[in-house]
Amino acid sequence: MKINLKTGIAELVFGMKQKDVEAVYGKPDRQYKDDDNNIIYLYNDNYMRLTFYEDEDMKLGYIIGSHPELELFQNKLIGRDTKTVQEEILDKGIKDWETETFDTVDNVFNESNWLILQSEFGKIIRVEVGAIINDKDEFDWKFKSK
Repeated sequence: MKINLKTGIAELVFGMKQKDVEAVYGKPDRQYKDDDNNIIYLYNDNYMRLTFYEDEDMKLGYIIGSHPELELFQNKLIGRDTKTVQEEILDKGIKDWETETFDTVDNVFNESNWLILQSEFGKIIRVEVGAIINDKDEFDWKFKSK
């Protein structure tokens, strides 16, 4: 499952509506609303959580994944050492990272690509990618309706 920075993961593209996602993956295994009235889809087989933003006409804006086949620039991510992965993608221009620690979990965040590598015990357990905000302070939706 290829991560396409600023665009999405695999066939999922930021800006898709629920019907567009369902045309690709079918109905979610679980669906609920979060505290902000965003709609969340869970796909168990794909190990993915998708967020459709309520204040953006329910467009797909955020993906959290932990599938063992997730890859970035042909580098597998899940279960690997965070620092090793950061070094491997350095030559792709991804170099500025902010680190936050929450109890046993560390997040390294690259804002220009809206990418979070979450690790526990030194190994990546989850990847989060989000739609990019442009210079006009608006989401840069990559999906174009057909």
